[in-house]
Amino acid sequence: MPYVAPSTIDEACDFLRSNPGSRVFAGATDILPQSKAGRRLPEFLVDLKRIPRLTGLNVDDKLWRIGASTPAAHLTRDSRLSGEFPGLVEAAGLIGSDQIQTRASLGGNLCNASPAADTGPSLVVNEFSAVIASPEGERTVPVTAITTGPGQTSLTNDEFIVEFLADRPAAGTSDAYQRFTPRTEMDIAVVGAGARVSVGPTGEVTNADLVLGAVAPTTVPIVGISDALVGRSLDEPGLERAADLAKEQIEPISDKRGTRDFRIHIAGVLTKRVLRTAAERAGAES
Repeated sequence: MPYVAPSTIDEACDFLRSNPGSRVFAGATDILPQSKAGRRLPEFLVDLKRIPRLTGLNVDDKLWRIGASTPAAHLTRDSRLSGEFPGLVEAAGLIGSDQIQTRASLGGNLCNASPAADTGPSLVVNEFSAVIASPEGERTVPVTAITTGPGQTSLTNDEFIVEFLADRPAAGTSDAYQRFTPRTEMDIAVVGAGARVSVGPTGEVTNADLVLGAVAPTTVPIVGISDALVGRSLDEPGLERAADLAKEQIEPISDKRGTRDFRIHIAGVLTKRVLRTAAERAGAES
């Protein structure tokens, strides 16, 4: 297997510029099964896990920085991250088995560009951005700009994600992620749902966002969730309105894991569950 492991971002960029047939990876949990299934390997595989900035996990007074190649197992063990982004940690903890968790990463999960990727809805609903490196330098874009379709991203062959950035959530704000799968372990989401809710001092909703996965070629931010919920407690009528909005705005397919109608139904169920969980974590009374 043609393989290189640069130790700096500049080294990786220089190699990619000089070897246009190369492909980076942040864990290889998808590349190896794909190659065994017959997909042709690139000229070189470029392992990003030896670059310190790509495997970091840092927070200051205002900002989280999560290296794009940081193993999911590190994310799920970090109590600070679990306290502020419990939904993202839940999503990261669903990537494969315990063994896979030591290699899988947010960058790999996002750039594999599966519509059913678990961390996509959480990254989007929490408004993460991605720092992208290329031979021309670095730029920062919203996570929503990365995935363009199944197996497709906006990144060129000589670009890769360095880290993910997000503002620390304000008091009274929290998130949640849930998915439906036929099996309880090591399965792919039939529908995935990420929510973020903010509540006021008396428990009323002040902001709410919802993003669904596995219901379209890319993640789907549901429009109108805040309008349906803001200014009131998260009661059943409000949740029903949110579920209706979700079901109206998705275009799932039918496949061997679920029909289109089944996915629409499940999207409504998960919408209510994740909004309620996120609100309770934010401080609303159940």
